Amino acid sequence: MNELVPISAVIPTYQREQVLLNTIEYLQKLDPRPAEIIAVDQTLKRERKTEQQLSLLNKKGIIRWIRVQRPSIPHAMNIGICESSYPIVLFVDDDIVPASGLIEAHAMAYQESDEIWSVAGQVLQPGEEPVADSFSYYKNGLYAHLNFKFCSTSRTWVKSVIACNLSVRRDKALKVGGFDENFISVAYRFETEFCRRIWQNGGKVLFEPKASIRHLRVQSGGTRKYGNHLTSPSPMHGVGDYYFALKHGLNSETMKYILRRPFREISTKFHLKHPWWIPVKLLGEIRALLLAMKLYKQGPKLLQLQDDPC
Repeated sequence: MNELVPISAVIPTYQREQVLLNTIEYLQKLDPRPAEIIAVDQTLKRERKTEQQLSLLNKKGIIRWIRVQRPSIPHAMNIGICESSYPIVLFVDDDIVPASGLIEAHAMAYQESDEIWSVAGQVLQPGEEPVADSFSYYKNGLYAHLNFKFCSTSRTWVKSVIACNLSVRRDKALKVGGFDENFISVAYRFETEFCRRIWQNGGKVLFEPKASIRHLRVQSGGTRKYGNHLTSPSPMHGVGDYYFALKHGLNSETMKYILRRPFREISTKFHLKHPWWIPVKLLGEIRALLLAMKLYKQGPKLLQLQDDPC
């Protein structure tokens, strides 16, 4: 077997304390483990204990602790791409438990073909177990693989990904411009839009179920800080989805996607039982669409378009 390509593990983190330290420890104990661990920390003020532990880990060279001043998932991941020292960059959330073969499975996937630019690993959400499903997925167009189940055991090409267990060739990530920083706040669909650009530029994205994690979905920190999307008039929950659709092109499929979203968002059991929240939610959707149109008009915010991307 060829020697495995070294992997940089990048953890974008925001307002997570002990669970972040646990995630770092889990990654350290893997065999093989990442060649380096980079924590891109968007937390302005940490608990004293966590601050001390991260500082000590950084001082010992166990992690590289990079602090940034503004919370943004795409921005933090772009920093991870730029700061990584190795050919493959693996992004994981700050509240995960990795399977023992996580690093090996990601690394081995890239040995198969130079066409593989990115690998999406299996993600088991709370209560989920691996499923050998025969579910029918959308294969083409705007909806391609948006309904893909990442608890699947079926190895396949994908055109949609989630960022809590996602690796990419560093040089190819830079080639396509990294992650679009116009995906703000919750940044919904930002990783799928990145995936689509990989395909558009000649690369492929592989779903590898052997590269598995359990995602804890800790309720504090992360994107949870934006509150409950069911009762919020904020545009931050929906702006990413509308922006993602607009970037697909102004066509009938895009318009249908945009028009369907508000109805989908209020067609829930919650809103059936609490109909007084429907106008509030619709206000948030209108605001989200207007903000997405503004961002789309401004053009993408990619690494390759910045004066000094790295």
